[in-house]
Amino acid sequence: MPQSPFLPRRLRLSLGVAVVASMAASLPAQASTTLRIMHFLPAMSNAQQQVIEPWCEDLEAQSEGELRCQIYPSMQLGGTPAQLADTVRNGVVDIAWTALGYSAGRFPRSEAMELPFVLPSGGVEASRIAWQFSQEHATEDFEDYKVLAVHSDGGSVLHTRETPIRNLESMSGQRLRSPTRMASRIIDEMGASAVSMPPAQIADTLAKGVIDGATAGWEVVPPTKLDEVTFYHTENADDQATATVTVLALLMNQRSYDRLPDEAREVLDSLSGEVLSERFGSAWDAAISDARSSIEADPAHTIITLDDAAWQEMNSATRGIATEWMDNSDDGIDRRALAEALAAMVDEQIPDLRLKASDQ
Repeated sequence: MPQSPFLPRRLRLSLGVAVVASMAASLPAQASTTLRIMHFLPAMSNAQQQVIEPWCEDLEAQSEGELRCQIYPSMQLGGTPAQLADTVRNGVVDIAWTALGYSAGRFPRSEAMELPFVLPSGGVEASRIAWQFSQEHATEDFEDYKVLAVHSDGGSVLHTRETPIRNLESMSGQRLRSPTRMASRIIDEMGASAVSMPPAQIADTLAKGVIDGATAGWEVVPPTKLDEVTFYHTENADDQATATVTVLALLMNQRSYDRLPDEAREVLDSLSGEVLSERFGSAWDAAISDARSSIEADPAHTIITLDDAAWQEMNSATRGIATEWMDNSDDGIDRRALAEALAAMVDEQIPDLRLKASDQ
């Protein structure tokens, strides 16, 4: 019986497949690590669009695909913004972007940065100070985490629906959203009533008349649609310290960090820390400028800049908050030394800040 002319070809194909499979099996597997990142703002927010996503792209490129990100905006994995610090510490996610003040009492040393009329407005300068202070004076706050960035929200702005805030007297009786425990104290001492809530609830609560306005940085206005429900916006002048800041941080689960291959850790480290804190700050400065310019161009809105007399009134009304905070020695923390160290940083790095609490 004659042999099939196709047999040699089939044999060659079989042998070729076997050789390729053998070679593939002998090569090391291309591993990759997916970093799960959660935060409290929508996917279109400045934090995700301008910082977290580009940072993730850089991580993937520089690690040659070893590091990838899966981002969960708007608390998609559940919980509340106040639980983000626990969520990342417990390993539910690898990384969380959160406001330190949302977890009241968790970061006691860092609270110095929220004291009234200490830090400047804006992104880069205040964020540079925030990172330095966290590394030099507040490391014990972060013992459970790998800290990837610490930055400022750009400083507080008072956004109100019907009442323009021009001085301390006009604060009286206003119900204002507060982002942190310190901000609540400041609002109350100025004669208004603080109502704590996360950014996602502000617009709806304002529309229903439950509150009269909100304390929030310029940057948060577009993603929360705050410009649709408030029409007066009170800010401090460039050379006046802002009433308070919300200190934000990108925190990583320490075990997740320790599990990374050495090369991947090196890439992560090179793109984090001071450089990432300033990256947040730069994005915030751009977002602040865009949001403020849009509001300023709309005739339905009015921007009010505090004059020196109004600033002095508000500073005097809240001075007792700083004194009480500094006199508190709970947990053996020398809060006075922390406040003085922060004031020294501001004096050194922002000499043009003309009005600040430490000089009053």
